Amino acid sequence: MKILKTKFSGLKVINGLRFNDTRGYFREIYLSKLFREKKFIFWCMSKSKKNVLRGMHLQTQDTQEKFISVIKGKIMDVVIDCRKKSKTFGKHYKIILSDKNCKSLLIPSGFAHGILGLANENIIFYGNNNYRSAKSEVTIKWNDQKLNIKWPGGKKIISKKDKKGKSFDEFLNFKR
Repeated sequence: MKILKTKFSGLKVINGLRFNDTRGYFREIYLSKLFREKKFIFWCMSKSKKNVLRGMHLQTQDTQEKFISVIKGKIMDVVIDCRKKSKTFGKHYKIILSDKNCKSLLIPSGFAHGILGLANENIIFYGNNNYRSAKSEVTIKWNDQKLNIKWPGGKKIISKKDKKGKSFDEFLNFKR
């Protein structure tokens, strides 16, 4: 298992291990000894069809650090650095995560997060260091021109809530 740093402070890509044989495979996703300072207390799973876009979500209070891994399928995972004092504030990072490439993403608090399903069935498993707080959740528009995120083409399946997301500028002026 390898941990790779990105140009975003605290954002890390984890290259997991997968062992194949005639029965199937065994995969190592998370080793706590590599993340001694991390404590994930809330584990979730989501399932999305192809072209489902979820995001961009962020909790402004009771913030969450996340560990994202794909159990089945393939997604484009995108994060936006919303930490005002960060060198990469307002910039985004995207990566393909899949059951085949065995990559996971460690996302620090202060990032908005979203995914786009690329396979017919996508099962995402993720840990959070804090519980979900609906009252402090904010959605930033996935297609905000200022953020300039290049999403793959095609019609997206988006929830009503995510369609009503705030622009990045509205988010910055949002009273928390």
